[in-house]
Amino acid sequence: MTAAGRALPEGRYGRQRPARSRRMVATLTACGLVVGVVVAYVGYRNLGTSSVDAERTAFSSQPGNRMKMTITVTRDTPEKAAVCVVRVRGADGQENGRKEVYVPPGGASVQVSTVVRGTTEPVTADVFGCSYQVPAYLSTAQPPTG
Repeated sequence: MTAAGRALPEGRYGRQRPARSRRMVATLTACGLVVGVVVAYVGYRNLGTSSVDAERTAFSSQPGNRMKMTITVTRDTPEKAAVCVVRVRGADGQENGRKEVYVPPGGASVQVSTVVRGTTEPVTADVFGCSYQVPAYLSTAQPPTG
């Protein structure tokens, strides 16, 4: 029966869906939207704009395929330690050395110097990226073993 009280011809329109089926579709759609919002939020937090930024301010060649570089690290939460990955490149433009640099808690903008060893003679150095996710082996006073 329709809302007007007349019965629809059965063979012409097919069977009507029960109301329970419509509720199931609405519930699944709502769940899908919630999952989509959660995935978008997690992606933004992990892959969104970084709150730690670094800029190479100086670099100079050292003997033995090494390069000394200085970076200026700017962060929005200076009381948190950070880690920056720096690298050196050879004359062919290929990366030939990489190092993680621990940036201790301190001011909003700090300078850090390090020496990176390359497999061939490096001609330039740059910052690959920075993060607040400091590995445990960098945040301790013990030198690495092995």
